Parts: sequence; structure tokens; C-alpha cells
Amino acid sequence: MPVLNEHAYLEHAVASVLAQQLDGPSELVLALGPSTDGTTELARGLAAGDDRIRLVDNPAAHIPVGLNAAIRASRYSTIIRVDAHSELAPGYAARALQTLERTGAANVGGVMRADGRTPFQRAVARLYNSPVGLGGGAYHGGGQEGEAESAYLGVMRREVLDEVGLFDESIRRGEDWELNLRIRQAGHLVWFDPKLSVTYWPRESWWRLARQFRATGAWRGELVRRFGRRNSLRYFAPPVLVLLFAAALVIAALQAAGLLRGLAALLSSLIYVPIAAYAVLVLAVALAPGGGRIRQRLWTLLVLPTMHLSWGIGFVAGVMRGAGDTVDASRLGDRNTPLP
Repeated sequence: MPVLNEHAYLEHAVASVLAQQLDGPSELVLALGPSTDGTTELARGLAAGDDRIRLVDNPAAHIPVGLNAAIRASRYSTIIRVDAHSELAPGYAARALQTLERTGAANVGGVMRADGRTPFQRAVARLYNSPVGLGGGAYHGGGQEGEAESAYLGVMRREVLDEVGLFDESIRRGEDWELNLRIRQAGHLVWFDPKLSVTYWPRESWWRLARQFRATGAWRGELVRRFGRRNSLRYFAPPVLVLLFAAALVIAALQAAGLLRGLAALLSSLIYVPIAAYAVLVLAVALAPGGGRIRQRLWTLLVLPTMHLSWGIGFVAGVMRGAGDTVDASRLGDRNTPLP
């Protein structure tokens, strides 16, 4: 479990891991980044109270660096990746081990069940769980059990990780997708089991959400630069939306300046049709059954385009110039610079 500034979530996340019922021995390795909110002190206290918890340092703070440090420090033949911003459902680990054995897969993942405590966080969670929000990946909305492109978090055979290499530490986001690509290229199976469930708690504020999605989009753009069409077509929808908005703004400015007139102005106005359709979609999602009370519905009107446009803007930048030192600064207060 890589950990950075998770004081409000860490104790519950750790408790959900330690409550898993397994026949054999287990351990929880926490890779501690340079937190500033008391998370490190909390982690040390938890480790002092349970000898199954082990701590390793992750001074770079990057997720794949922390994951690799924790994996190298681990002692057992199965690696279960967990997140400090989530909670495992009861029976998750036992079910995952059974699925590994039953399918012969190298990596097994389940469903991310986003949840929220505030109207804003519940609005984000609802969109995480919707195909409209995150594009319909199986682990966001569920689906049939079977072979998968990637796995959420992942329960992995250590021998396969040793064979293909651990997480690529040059990739700050999307590192799980890239690892699963190498696993599949090596001839191994990645498997989706919808009966595996993890509760995920989204970011708590609009600004943090926008930061997270911009960084994630930038790294997806980087992955497109590196791996091209191995990336699913659904990843290209948000950048297309961004380009449509940009084109609409340019055309609107030209029309206002009188540089587009007559038939040219009429034809160019067709660019507004998909923009209007998207606005209707956002409104429909906000008003749809299950949208919660009025505050949650109002947040949905802002959250959905924030997710799509932030991700799309990041993606365009990532494709054009690479992700570079882009980091997810959404858990760093006001900081928006590369971590130490």
C-alpha cells in the first residue's frame, strides 16, 4: 500500500486489510511517502500495534516507486495491491486467491465501488460508477467475468512479476495498465472478477479532483506516445471533447469579429451541435434517478465536465509534449510542483 497524506483514510483502509480471513500467513507492507498531515506518525502507531504491518520508505513519493519498494520487501508468493484511499470488502483476499487458482491467471482484479460522504464526493462517486463518467471500463461499472485488459489494484503472482519486471517507475499514472500490458504480452492472463469489490473514496474538493484528472490524462497521453493503438479508443473521447470546445471558441470569436459571414458562418456553426448535445447529456445525468438531493445534482453539473475536460486537457498536453514531471498533486495542499 503506497501512502501519502492519507490521515483521514489510512486507519480504515488498514483495518479492511487486516480483517481479511486467510488460511496462511500474511503481511501488510506500507510504503510511506513524505506526508505532512500526520499520516507517517499514524502508520508507525498502527505498525507498533500489529506485527503484520511492516513499513518501508518511499521518499520519491511516486506510486510505482512505493509499490516496487513494498513488493521487494514482501515475503510471500502472492502480491495484493491495496490503496490507502479505499477499503477492501470482506472476503476480498480469499476470493481473489480462489480466482487465481481457478483461472490460472497471473493477475486478478475486481470492481471499484466509489462512495462519498459529502454531496460533492457522492456526486463524484456516482460518476465514477457510471459509464458516462469514466468511459465504461469493466472495473468501474461491473460486467461479466472474464479476460481483461487491465485490473483494478490487482492480486498478482509474485513469480510473474519477477518474470516481467515490477512497475515501470518512469510512469507516474497508468502504471497498472502498463504492467498488465507486459503481463499479457508475456502470454499470461489478466482476469476480471465482478465479485471482488473495493470501496474507493474520491477526492474531497473540486480543485483536487481537477488536479487529479489533469495529471491522469497527461500520463494517458504519455502512454499513447509510447504504446499507440494498444490504448483503448475510449481514452480518446475526452480529448475530442476538448478539441471541439477549442474549435467552438475560435469560431465564436471569428463570428463575433465579423470574419465569418454568410454560408461560411452557417456551416461553421455546426460545431455547436455536439457542444449542445454534450450540455444536454450533462443535464440529463444530473437530473436522472439516483442523482441524490439538490446539492449533489448541482455538483454533478460541474463535476462531470470537470472530469472530462481536465482529463482531456491533460491528455492533449501529454500527447503533444509528454507527461514529463507531471505528478498528481491533488493530495499536496497548495503544492503543484514535482515531489522531492
